[in-house]
Amino acid sequence: MFAKKAGASLVYACELSKTMYELACDVVAANNMERKINLLHLKSLDIEIPKHIPERVSLVVTETVDAGLFGEGIVESLIHAWEHLLLQPKPKNQDFSTGNYGRVIPASATIFGMAIECKEIRRHHRVGMQEIAGVHLSNSVQFFSPTCASAGSEETVEPYTTEKLSRIPGGYIPLTEPCRVMTVDFNNLQELKSLAARKPWKLSLPVIEGGILDAVVVWFVLQLDDEHALSTSPSEETCWEQAVYPVQGLPDYSVKTGDTVLMEVCCQDCYLKIQKISSLPSKCGMDISERDDTLGLGNEAELCDALAGLQTTSKQDGNAQVCVLESTEIALLNNVLYHKCFKAAMDKVLSALNPSKDSQSMDVDGHDSGMNLQENQNKSFLDAAPDPLYVLDVSEGFSILPIIAGKLGPVRAYSSVEKEQHQAALNVISEANHFPKETLEFWLSHLEDESVVLQRPKSDKLWSIIILDVIETSGLIQQEVMEKAAISRCLLHSGGKIFPQYVLVYGMLVESESLLLESAVQGTEPTLGFNIAPFINQFKVPVRVYLDLSTLPCVPLSKPAELLRLDLMNPLLNSSSREVKVEICKSGQVTAIPFWYHIYLDEDHSLNTSDESSHWKQAAVVLDEPLQVQVGDELVLDVQHHKSNICITIRR
Repeated sequence: MFAKKAGASLVYACELSKTMYELACDVVAANNMERKINLLHLKSLDIEIPKHIPERVSLVVTETVDAGLFGEGIVESLIHAWEHLLLQPKPKNQDFSTGNYGRVIPASATIFGMAIECKEIRRHHRVGMQEIAGVHLSNSVQFFSPTCASAGSEETVEPYTTEKLSRIPGGYIPLTEPCRVMTVDFNNLQELKSLAARKPWKLSLPVIEGGILDAVVVWFVLQLDDEHALSTSPSEETCWEQAVYPVQGLPDYSVKTGDTVLMEVCCQDCYLKIQKISSLPSKCGMDISERDDTLGLGNEAELCDALAGLQTTSKQDGNAQVCVLESTEIALLNNVLYHKCFKAAMDKVLSALNPSKDSQSMDVDGHDSGMNLQENQNKSFLDAAPDPLYVLDVSEGFSILPIIAGKLGPVRAYSSVEKEQHQAALNVISEANHFPKETLEFWLSHLEDESVVLQRPKSDKLWSIIILDVIETSGLIQQEVMEKAAISRCLLHSGGKIFPQYVLVYGMLVESESLLLESAVQGTEPTLGFNIAPFINQFKVPVRVYLDLSTLPCVPLSKPAELLRLDLMNPLLNSSSREVKVEICKSGQVTAIPFWYHIYLDEDHSLNTSDESSHWKQAAVVLDEPLQVQVGDELVLDVQHHKSNICITIRR
């Protein structure tokens, strides 16, 4: 529509998604341009001349870029466009006015990168402790996040994660100056075709601030033409986040001023890959060059010697059990309070069910006895307890809670972990803690149908503890969790418990322009007068997820209030709807209602999903229309809970 408004005689637009194609048709018609713009329900790679358009065009406009620039396939799309759809490019040093030539917007892009220290990135990509709630994590298990694992994988996996660094909890510290990684000319076909074939090249960044090397972050500047540019730098507020390449697998992550951060860059599989990130101490005395196509460090022999002594993410211990976890699973492993609370709550239940447990508690640390003696002790415990207590962990993903339970006495712990790699890692950790083999079992291997995971361990046995995942890391309630709780209550030993026993939902009223702008198109001003908002806003979701309240730009207008109780042990205390009165403590516009959870394992042990150490994020209901309020006003929140979905409406 902008092209037509600017005077283009013929305009074609293509969209592969049927939904978005139909939306585009509606938008074009609403702006009285249906006869002026030809919409094609096609992928650009499938457009043919003259089948779909009559002749080659003079301009291609595309915004198929992600945080890592190349991840949405812009290079492949433009190679096809130059070869099949565009007029020939303008020869160098020739004015556009002397003939018809093809060109692309954006004309070019420059990618920048820098090394940073960031605690939030670290806790999502590196396990930072050797012991969790008394369980020793074996050195024989190496944990990696998928971004690192992709470096040695034959599959096409996105080699980076993304973060909005301006809002990352705890902030970040630049360890190096920003460095130009590469520049790409989208109006040069040969350059585009050579990208994928280009050999990996090395970059070196001098360290200007000592700290912990956690990641290399990347952003870009899109040069639309000679006069206009867009930057996705951390200091700019745009719709793009920054690409993050976490550093993993180093023996030492600390760097000091004068050291050098080394990395290898390539553009394989249509992705920008930054791998083999490591650091070189300043004592190596290497000379740093500003060239981006070579490492430029001293002489070649000195460089080889230095690199040979470095452990990088691509070289892993051949004897170690590699375990690839999602970043949220690594953050969970790093959540000390979570595991301490579960340990204390499980110990309380198991002690009540087995009063003699205290005298039988396993000393699995091996500090006071040799391994053989330890194994004999553990075996005798199980022999002396023909009816051990049964614990079932049905939480999502990788969990060491069954091992923590197995350490609390004569317990048979069952894990619902599915992936073979995760099972192997848990077995290695169990062995490192000198557990008898029968202490830990994988429940799904006993079942033919996963849907019946909640059933008795044996025909004549019941569970002492069943652990359910109630809250998703996104900040929403797990689907069918109350149905699972109902089944679980029927499978509990007398005195047995479901963890958590109940959950309280908390929320507050806030004014947040950011949530408003990110949830819906606000009128015609952002779209420069074109009527788009009513159409795109049909796809607005009422609840925003994966929020971090600690960094969300917002102004609290009320104090936190309890909105709902979800009781897994006592369903009579549950209600599907509730009215909550909230008093306004600051004047403003209510635009959203963020909510989070207090998860009660029992009355003495609870977890707050909004805590700094939490691996959970928060969610928020965004109002359709902001509500003006004054200090002292009282509002009523109608809270509905149906099939694990929370709906909140507000009225005076």
